[in-house]
Amino acid sequence: MSSIISKAIGIDLATQNSRVAVWVNNKVEAIPDELGNYTTPSFVAFTDTGRLVGEAAKRQRFENPTNTVYDVKRLIGRRFDDAEMQRNLPRWPFTVSNDMGRPIIQVEFKGEKRQFCPEEILAMLLAKFKDNSEAFLGHDVTEAVFTVPAYFNFSQRQAIKDAATIAGLNVLRFIAEPTAAACALVFGDIKNILVLSLGASDCNVSLLGREAGEYNVKATAG
Repeated sequence: MSSIISKAIGIDLATQNSRVAVWVNNKVEAIPDELGNYTTPSFVAFTDTGRLVGEAAKRQRFENPTNTVYDVKRLIGRRFDDAEMQRNLPRWPFTVSNDMGRPIIQVEFKGEKRQFCPEEILAMLLAKFKDNSEAFLGHDVTEAVFTVPAYFNFSQRQAIKDAATIAGLNVLRFIAEPTAAACALVFGDIKNILVLSLGASDCNVSLLGREAGEYNVKATAG
């Protein structure tokens, strides 16, 4: 890669497929996974022989559904009795139980019953992104910038920080997803922008306003 070393990566954490990139030589460079793909499925699977992350884990979702975990973005930083959590519980094939008000994921791993909190599952994903980035860049990666939904609260952002710490990454900052889109795509002196985000399973709309050269989220719904 380049002689300019960046120890920070940008992570677009999504419910189904995540992306990782790095700023190098004054441009954004997308980072591929070990298969050469520029998106990595946000899946973690547990089998009798080991743990799988990414594309290999996603392939387990039909033959090993109760031990293939996804949608961790919907779990992270939430209480078990959260309305969104309760709405999603019936559609997940894996087991999420109540551990003193917090969600805990139950799987069978190497023939044993195991429990993982959402932060631990997310840390497994982030460690994968870190490994792929280091293989691509040829040096250690120790820091990350995350895009998150504009509606993510303190608990959800802190949970991502905790997961990143487990994975060996220091979080430099969070950027609201619509703000990141505006920064990447909008040029000129546009004062107000409506950003529509069409994800794998949901849709969000955000209104951004530009003040002092920066875009800030004024309102969001979805």
